[in-house]
Parts: sequence; C-alpha cells; structure tokens
Amino acid sequence: MVWGTAAVAVIAIVVEIRARTEGFASVSPQEAILLMNRGALAIDLRSAGEFADGHVPGARRMDGEQVLKAGELLKKHQGKSLIVCCNTGSLAAAAVRQLREQGFAQAVTLRGGLSAWRAEHLPVEKQAGGGT
Repeated sequence: MVWGTAAVAVIAIVVEIRARTEGFASVSPQEAILLMNRGALAIDLRSAGEFADGHVPGARRMDGEQVLKAGELLKKHQGKSLIVCCNTGSLAAAAVRQLREQGFAQAVTLRGGLSAWRAEHLPVEKQAGGGT
C-alpha cells in the first residue's frame, strides 16, 4: 500500500515536471493506468470506427467539436485528470491545449497514442459507443 502511494506521488511529480518543461504533459501507457486507477478519464479522439475496433478501457470518444465544448460537456470532470489519446499522440497534443484553455489543468496526452498502448499489450475494449 505504501509503495503504491509512493509510486503515484512520483508519477504526479514527473507529470508536473513534464508539464512545465514541455508546455503540456504526456504520460506513458503505464502512467496512464495509474492515473485511471485514481479516477482519470480517458478521452479518445479517433473516429467512431477506430474507437469500435478497440480503445482504452473506459474511454469516452469525443470529436474536435466536442473538445471545443468540453467546458460544458465534461464539467463534472473539471478537477480530475484527463488522458487524451489518438493513434499516435500528435492530435491529442492540440486537444490538450484546448482543454487546458477551458480550465482542465490536469489534461495530458497518452504518449505514443493507442499505438503505444497496444505495443505494450495492454487491454482494449471493442464496442461501439463510449458516450460522446
């Protein structure tokens, strides 16, 4: 239990340091799992078809228009971490900037996107939906 708490504290420090040096933070798939275990919401920016073919468990699919309205759509998640992913991580960076402008200070990208998630052989959910 103590090691788990210490690990989460270290992850939080690493995320904060990256956020200050990179302008936005990115987390590895393993770091994302730790954040999700603490209540973070995963947001998937890929198309509905790609999302249905497999996504981070519990992820919510959003398109660009919805990201622009995140302040109202995700109001209940305002103080939580948001992990934004796409296929490779490049689109997610722009979305994180947009989310931070709307007050989501703990928005981060999934480094390497779903490609990195799958490369680490982490589980994916396959279903349509996910709440948009």
